[in-house]
Amino acid sequence: MAGIVILVDNPDDFVWDTTDRMILPTRDYILQRPADLPRSARILNLSRSYSYLGIGYYSSLLAEARGHRIMPSASIILDLGQRGRYWSDIEELEERLQRTLRSQKPEGEARFNVDAYFGRTADPRFAQLARQAYDFFRCPILRIRVRYENGWFVNNVLPLTITDLTPETRAAFGEALDAHTKARWRTPRARPAPRYTLAILHDPAEKLPPSDQRALERFVRVGQQMDIEVDLIKKNDYDSVAEYDALFIRETTAIDHHTFRFAKKAEDEGMAVIDDPESILRCANKVYLAEMLAKNGIATPKTVVFDRRRLRRLEEFMSYPVVLKIPDGSFGRGVVKVENRTEMEKNADDLFEESDLILGQEFMPTKFDWRVGVLNRRPIFVCQYHMARNHWQIVKHGTGGRFQEGGWTTFLVEEAPPAVVDLAVRAASLIGDGLYGVDLKETDTGICVIEINDNPNIETGVEDARLKDGLYQLILEDFIRRIEGPPPTR
Repeated sequence: MAGIVILVDNPDDFVWDTTDRMILPTRDYILQRPADLPRSARILNLSRSYSYLGIGYYSSLLAEARGHRIMPSASIILDLGQRGRYWSDIEELEERLQRTLRSQKPEGEARFNVDAYFGRTADPRFAQLARQAYDFFRCPILRIRVRYENGWFVNNVLPLTITDLTPETRAAFGEALDAHTKARWRTPRARPAPRYTLAILHDPAEKLPPSDQRALERFVRVGQQMDIEVDLIKKNDYDSVAEYDALFIRETTAIDHHTFRFAKKAEDEGMAVIDDPESILRCANKVYLAEMLAKNGIATPKTVVFDRRRLRRLEEFMSYPVVLKIPDGSFGRGVVKVENRTEMEKNADDLFEESDLILGQEFMPTKFDWRVGVLNRRPIFVCQYHMARNHWQIVKHGTGGRFQEGGWTTFLVEEAPPAVVDLAVRAASLIGDGLYGVDLKETDTGICVIEINDNPNIETGVEDARLKDGLYQLILEDFIRRIEGPPPTR
């Protein structure tokens, strides 16, 4: 077994020494699950692109699902894709840059780049700047764009790929790669926070929010009884998040969205946060969930991940009807049921416009889905969500943003089938110790997990129907535990 695994889109992309290095095509790693890679494998992702929902992104995302150490991580790829998410890191890099150049003024071009390979750069003046950028963003090749406007500033930090290298810079990258493979990989830890204030991020205009207004008001009222100041904030309150001890996201989360930026900022500030960025990252992508659940022996509907070239092979694995899904859909968005090949190809074309990979999943008709709410690896509520009338999902979307929901039945945890609850807790624990909603189906052949949601509904008269204020108290007590105790383990 090679000492390090290097993922490339085309083996010809890698022109350096292959001694003690396994060169593996990214698509083979994603779609074939190489069986000879141990859990301790160190993987370097040198894809041609790190774009969101591209092959390079999926390589890092699935490596994490498989327990492999990967560089760059999916989270770092997302950070580098959105300047707003690493603003505080940019400021620290600018301080380093300004100390390096002090009062120097440009003699010619007022803009230049500093390219760093595993934290190394050719210009010794910027050695510390390159190393600091690499500490913030564990990415093989980084480009730090610098500008002068009455002072030196970092414009942004971008990831480059090996196809961006010139014949002159390939040697420098090769030397840095040799040094890197002998080093340990590490990730920074978050800081704890000491006070009792909680911000709840919500969107009053959201049509299907995870918590309705009355539920949010209950959090405020119960919080007052527990000496927790609870404030309802909106996306324009980003700059004030660090003033609180904890953040609770009660808005539908997504990766390329302000909810993820809020979660990342809260984590960077050492705050207690639900949903934490890692939970959002893991739950938001159904490809990751399918891989993780399968790897850990959690029963699921038969699921196949495929790309455009593999589309017709779906019929080799399952019969119609089939449910097609984009990886990061929510509330039924990007989910379609197809009855034959013609419908499959037509709908798949539309879904491939949004993602390089999509999922085909066995259709399992049931009258309701189970939902188990899990907090800190313990069940706190159980619901049956019934299918919308004359529809196969619990939410039926119509034209003009209209929708129809099915009914529900709420249970105390001890009243629900133990097998349903136990499987849900097992599945949620693979994500972390946050607040999750695990959706399950119960059929004649057994119980299986459909998906895991990182921000499950807490609505008045539904999830809280049995525990009443007690449900809100359980959640707020867990925030106290997080604020007072050590950072939560992942």
